[in-house]
Amino acid sequence: MTEWTVVEGRDKGSIVLYALSTCIHCKKTKELLNELGVAYKYIFVDLLPEDELNIFYAEMKKYNPAGSFPTMVINGDKVIVGSRLEEIREALNGD
Repeated sequence: MTEWTVVEGRDKGSIVLYALSTCIHCKKTKELLNELGVAYKYIFVDLLPEDELNIFYAEMKKYNPAGSFPTMVINGDKVIVGSRLEEIREALNGD
């Protein structure tokens, strides 16, 4: 089974990013997370073998029924779809 890519940083809870390797919005979301210096994990769904792609895509659709990218899940309950950078910044800078 493919492993998530883990990015080290400040602990802001569980931050999971479902992304596509070719998606500019996914790239911008990852860049923001890196800029904020938070720990997160991500997976490029489009690079998975087909059997795993179906599993991860179905898992992501539990949070985002539209199945669009990027989909970020914070602490298993807050979902941010798309590169809504200000919303992401607000959600993660609430110190």
